[in-house]
Amino acid sequence: MILSKLKPEEQQFLTSLKILKDNFYARKDVVKIAKELLGKIIVTYFDETLTAARITETEAYNGVVDKASHAYNNRRTKRTEIMYAGGGAAYVYLCYGIHHLFNVVTNIKDVPHAILIRAAEPIIGIEVMLQRTLKKKLDYTLTSGPGNISKALGIYTHHSGTDLQSDNFFIADDGYRLSKNKIIATPRIGVDYAAEDALLPYRFFIKENKYVSGKRSL
Repeated sequence: MILSKLKPEEQQFLTSLKILKDNFYARKDVVKIAKELLGKIIVTYFDETLTAARITETEAYNGVVDKASHAYNNRRTKRTEIMYAGGGAAYVYLCYGIHHLFNVVTNIKDVPHAILIRAAEPIIGIEVMLQRTLKKKLDYTLTSGPGNISKALGIYTHHSGTDLQSDNFFIADDGYRLSKNKIIATPRIGVDYAAEDALLPYRFFIKENKYVSGKRSL
């Protein structure tokens, strides 16, 4: 990313960020990381266009023991192999042949933990997000729901495997902090096939934030 090509306010915004490093992603507790990703900022710079959004909703997937995970029972496919590569990579897969869903790979090599980014609050590049999503005006649907957030930020399956410390695609901390009572936990959405694991409280979102998909309470 060439800072000189950006608007002054975009340059100022980027200089306020601290990119998350390997030690954030490589930890063992995927549930804890899913909570801590709330409030962090996804930044993309594709086609010389900067977009950014603050994460408001996540879902944790606990690898080989989690019946809702693509890696349950140590399943390995061409699509899911990136989950085994170690923390700090993007895992983007196609859902229903339409939606590109962005996940953050965590833990160490050969431990396939991942966190689905379900929603975020737009910060930079809102006009571009509207164009990408074919929406005429800004409302909470722009970046709520995992398919919408990926489309708004220009994230597609060809970005799967990208190092999330890359110049054009990263997650960062701007010092924003949430108190515990602002983090709501519920069961995940759309994982009824996972039997008892469908009931695990592995979905997290920021209380009273309008950029949240699905149910806003238990």
